[in-house]
Amino acid sequence: MSAVLVVNSGSSSFKYQLIDSESEESLASGLVERIGEQNGRTTHRGPNGTTERTLEIPDHTAGFRAMLDAFAAEGPSLDENPLDAVGHRVVHGGKRFFEPTIVTPLVEINIEDLSDLAPLHNPANLQGIRAAKKAFPDVPHVAVFDTAFHQTLAPEAYTYAIDAGLAERHRVRRYGFHGTSHKYVSETAAAFLGRPLSDLRQIVLHLGNGASACAIDGGRSVETSMGMTPLEGLVMGTRSGDLDPAVLVHLARRAQLSTDDLDELLNRRSGLLGLSGRGDMRDVRQAAGRGDERARLALDVTVHRLKHYIGAYTALLGGLDVLTFTAGVGENDAALRAEVLTGLEVLGIRLDPERNASASREARVISADDSRVTVLVVPTDEELEISRQSLQAVRESTGS
Repeated sequence: MSAVLVVNSGSSSFKYQLIDSESEESLASGLVERIGEQNGRTTHRGPNGTTERTLEIPDHTAGFRAMLDAFAAEGPSLDENPLDAVGHRVVHGGKRFFEPTIVTPLVEINIEDLSDLAPLHNPANLQGIRAAKKAFPDVPHVAVFDTAFHQTLAPEAYTYAIDAGLAERHRVRRYGFHGTSHKYVSETAAAFLGRPLSDLRQIVLHLGNGASACAIDGGRSVETSMGMTPLEGLVMGTRSGDLDPAVLVHLARRAQLSTDDLDELLNRRSGLLGLSGRGDMRDVRQAAGRGDERARLALDVTVHRLKHYIGAYTALLGGLDVLTFTAGVGENDAALRAEVLTGLEVLGIRLDPERNASASREARVISADDSRVTVLVVPTDEELEISRQSLQAVRESTGS
């Protein structure tokens, strides 16, 4: 058997998953965290269960050695499951990368050059790529970009109405994110319904700590809520989403906030956390149930923003066939789904309360039988999508 190793690297940790190339079964997964600390930790889930170790992990290269040790000790054997590819999640591909790409020295340079657009993500993704290439020097490495799926946006969708020359010089435009998830979920929804992807007008709501909406026409992204960065759009765990840009000017002048202060405010102290003091939707909902008015307002703002996007995207698509909820909140919070969909009957959306309330890990319909729009819950699987795209890139590069 052969496999693909999928890596999602952060600045002080990385997640990995080993996926069988043919069956697409997950063979093992794990987490290496606290990189750069003496009390680093590895968690490996393999055929013999879950094992954890605490050890010093000075850098990502040492982290990959620790991962290899876990595979050797706990399985599955990488000798018996040789790698077809190592697939890497990379957050920002700018307008240069629109498909899965074999990593070469030039690709690494480009990923690094795009770091000013994703300073918290691309440098960490690149660290993981370089460490993985040392661990697996004879295996093709593939970069799969969060932004790639949204390269089909038309100019009127990705262009901001600011000085054109300034925008061009500094690469200011909408790029969109969560593309790997939106692609996987929209294709899975079509397959689940037994309908051609090319025939469907879809909205996918990826709702987690980070959240985004995507309008997908015939399998192509035509609009998405995140913009030049993952900050724009929906209310998120700690990110503000949509905001009048004059708010930043006002706060800089009146509250004497620096650019770094404003960045910290919008990315880490806003969203659910800023509104309610709680960044996790489960905690917000529990507090609202106890009568906490700030928590209730946080939920109401979140729902209002989602309704706004559903209506706008339905208009852009010229109608809607499928609306899908995915990611941690979208898949598990039945109450939020009900609140979002209440009142959208005018768009042809009717929820079945019993279907919505049922707990399941599988793709399922939650709309009523007489709903013109089919509403689904589809669990996302970004690792599987990265594995598929990595294999595609390797096979295309070898002509096999």
